[in-house]
Amino acid sequence: MEIKGIFDLSVTLKTYMPLWPTNPLLSVAPIGIAARDGYNVESYSSVTHSGTHIDAPYHMIDTATTVDDLPLNQLVGEGYVIRPKSDSTEITAKNLKGVWKKEYNGKIILINTGWDKKRGFTKEFQYEFPGLAVDSVDFLLERKPKVIGIDTLGIEPFSHSDYKVHKALLSHGLAFIEDMAGLDQLKEGKKYLIAALPLKIFKASGAMARVIALDIY
Repeated sequence: MEIKGIFDLSVTLKTYMPLWPTNPLLSVAPIGIAARDGYNVESYSSVTHSGTHIDAPYHMIDTATTVDDLPLNQLVGEGYVIRPKSDSTEITAKNLKGVWKKEYNGKIILINTGWDKKRGFTKEFQYEFPGLAVDSVDFLLERKPKVIGIDTLGIEPFSHSDYKVHKALLSHGLAFIEDMAGLDQLKEGKKYLIAALPLKIFKASGAMARVIALDIY
């Protein structure tokens, strides 16, 4: 097997970085300092849905799979990036249909909106990001992707306070990757090997993840 390219699709975790706006801010602080202690070590504090992270079905469904029980063959596999066009914060079934190919069915699908380039403590980045419309649910369930990723803070717009898209898709066993970065590195329609591996936190609703795409095909 020849690895022709490795692409990092993850946000760097930083103290006080922009997150989901109602979550507490992340903190990384030096605890051990080599010049003083002979070693460097840091403390870390955040919610489990910080930076690039996996949403497990348990995030919205009490009886569903937690992040530590997600099967690895769901989180690692063939995947594609798509760039649906939308004139609003809603990525509709029509928008998805316009870019979907039959080979995407059953694969890991990463939605590139370019929103990661807007990162900052702004109303636009934290509250006005695009996401899946409710009418996209049936379209996606018919095509059975294993995982859906997106380069915004949430899989659906912030205005969806009822989380209908989350609940509908998670209830069918899908997992999400939210707050991705660098999806512009990938070519639309090209097959990659995607690995999205969350921290194995016992019975958690989600966890931070290092997500990469390998060009091996």
